[in-house]
Amino acid sequence: MSRKIIGIGLVLLGIVGIGVMVMSNQWRSPPKSSISLSSTLSSETAEIPSSLIQAVSVEVVPVASHYLEETIPLPGELLPFLSVDISPKIPGIVESVKVDRGTMVKKGDVLIQLSAPELQAQRMEAEAQLRAAAITYTRLQSAASTPGIVAGNDLELAQHHQEALTARLQSLQEMEKYLRVVASFDGVITQRNIHPGAVVGPDRGGDHPTPLIRLEQVALLRLIVPVPEVYVGSIVKGAKVTFTVPAYPQETFSGVVSRISQSINSKTRSMPVEIDVTNPDHRLAAGMFPEVRWPIRGGAPTLFVPASSVVTTTEETFVLHVKNHIVDWVPVRKGTKSGSLIEIFGALQPGDFVVLRGTDEIRPGTVIESLPVSQGA
Repeated sequence: MSRKIIGIGLVLLGIVGIGVMVMSNQWRSPPKSSISLSSTLSSETAEIPSSLIQAVSVEVVPVASHYLEETIPLPGELLPFLSVDISPKIPGIVESVKVDRGTMVKKGDVLIQLSAPELQAQRMEAEAQLRAAAITYTRLQSAASTPGIVAGNDLELAQHHQEALTARLQSLQEMEKYLRVVASFDGVITQRNIHPGAVVGPDRGGDHPTPLIRLEQVALLRLIVPVPEVYVGSIVKGAKVTFTVPAYPQETFSGVVSRISQSINSKTRSMPVEIDVTNPDHRLAAGMFPEVRWPIRGGAPTLFVPASSVVTTTEETFVLHVKNHIVDWVPVRKGTKSGSLIEIFGALQPGDFVVLRGTDEIRPGTVIESLPVSQGA
C-alpha cells in the first residue's frame, strides 16, 4: 500500500516540475510582436499595426531660405597707387641730390641737379652760329633792296639757315631742362641710389638706365586681392571692403572696390581686384599683406540647414528629410558656410524638415518622432 502511495506522489511531482519549466520558458521569451527602434517599414513590416511600431525620437529643424551674406578672409597686398623709377634722360654729372629716403615731395619739386659741360658748350656754339647767321641774313636782306645785287635764292637760303640754327638752339635749351630732375607727382622718396659726383646717363648700365631714385604715391594705395573663382559673382564695383594688417591688429581699415581685371588667372584660378585705400596719415605702407574680409552676397535666395544636418559618407552627401514622420535620404551639394548654417543645393523646399544631427545609422523609412530643438543645439 505504501509503495502505491509513493509512486503516485512521484508522478504528481514530475507533472508539477514540467509545468514550472514551461511557465519559466514562456516568461523569459520576448513577445513576437515587438519592433526594434531602428526597424524600417519594409514590405514584411508594413502589415504591422502602427500602434506596435516604436518611433525614433530625434530633433528636426526646418530648411531656411535667404540670401547668402557672409565674409571670408582673403590675402591681399598693398601697393603704391603710383610708382616710378626716376632715371636721367641725358648724360651728366650729379651736382646735388635734394632729397633722401623718406622725403615727402610735391609735384614739380627739384630732386636732383645735374651738370653737362658738353651740352653747355653745344648751346653756346649754337648761339654764336645763330648770331652770325642773323647778321648775314640781315645784310643780304638790306642789299636785296637794290635790284640785281643779291640773288633771291641766296636770300632764301640765308633765311632757312637762320631758322635751322634757331630750332637747334631751342632743342639744346630743352635738353638743358632735363638737368633738373623734378617730381612728377606728390609722393615720398622710397629709394636713393645716387650721390653727388656720379656720372649718369640713359646708356649706362646696359639697355636700361640706372634709376637714380624711386618716387611712390602712398597717400593713396592700391590693395590687390585675388578673389577665388567660386566667389567672382560676389564682386561689386564700388563696394566697401574692410581689412586688417599685422602692424595694427586691433584696428580695421577700409577701401572701395575700384578696378576689376575681368580675367581669371589660369594658375591660381582667381580674379585680381583692386581696392583704393586712402592713407592720408601714411600709417599704412606699400608692401604690407593685409587680411581682407571679403563680403559674399548671393544673387538669389538659397537653402540653408545646420551644418550638423549634412551627412557625408564615402559614397554621397545627403540630409535626412522628414515627411509624415518618415525619413528619406535626399542627396545635396554643399555651398558656402554661414555661421552655424551651411548652404545646400538639392531636391528640397523652404520649410521642409530635416534631422538636426544627421547620421547614416537612421535608415530611409525609419519612423521619426519629432522633438523640439533644445536651447544651444
